[in-house]
Amino acid sequence: MFNLIKARIRHGYQAIPNPLKTQIHPSFPGRPSLSGKADLEALNRLCPVSAFEKKGLDLGKCVFCGLCERRYPDWICFNPDFKIAADKRENLIITPEQATMPPIQAIKGFKHSFAMRNVSAGGCNACELELGASNNVNFDIGRYGIEIVASPRHADAVIVTGPISKNMADALHATWQATPQPRYLILCGSCAISGGVFSNSVQLDRSFLSHWQACLYIPGCPVHPLSIVHGIHSLMGAK
Repeated sequence: MFNLIKARIRHGYQAIPNPLKTQIHPSFPGRPSLSGKADLEALNRLCPVSAFEKKGLDLGKCVFCGLCERRYPDWICFNPDFKIAADKRENLIITPEQATMPPIQAIKGFKHSFAMRNVSAGGCNACELELGASNNVNFDIGRYGIEIVASPRHADAVIVTGPISKNMADALHATWQATPQPRYLILCGSCAISGGVFSNSVQLDRSFLSHWQACLYIPGCPVHPLSIVHGIHSLMGAK
């Protein structure tokens, strides 16, 4: 008992008073900044997932490995900004000299409560761990009425993590069909958004996404809990 008390005193108060306004550690690779002088073709040749295109850097493909920043620090840097979610796929393209992410359009009727069913669709489980961490005492996503439920029957949205393997395609479809309308789709992590490092694998079946469009994209590899909290809170339109 005394050792437990000493440990609590040593650890101090760890819960984040306001996860929407907190500062994150400078080492966190959040929203990138691209110089107007950046050679996007050279950056794309270096990128392991070819995340650079003519317009800029696609956060939906980026795995935040930092290789581009280490090789070309004058062209690109990753800021400790966790507010990187978007409500449209095209809004994940970071253009040169872009300073902030576009605002997220809120959906109506969920200011005080939002329930999600997670489908782990064949990923490495890192994003699943971070999604779980968003509900721990540090980040406490539940303070905003956001919860991850055990049954799609109780959910307002399906939040997908992982690249959607063939073995999980039917399970994802069944979960979606079991979710009552109006229902919403959230893609959490680079794998869910684009396939990530597995995008060229023949073991994926992402046909589900050709039929249903997500209302929220939360990039990251893995996603930071603060990005999850901010993205979903913004989607709810909560104050």
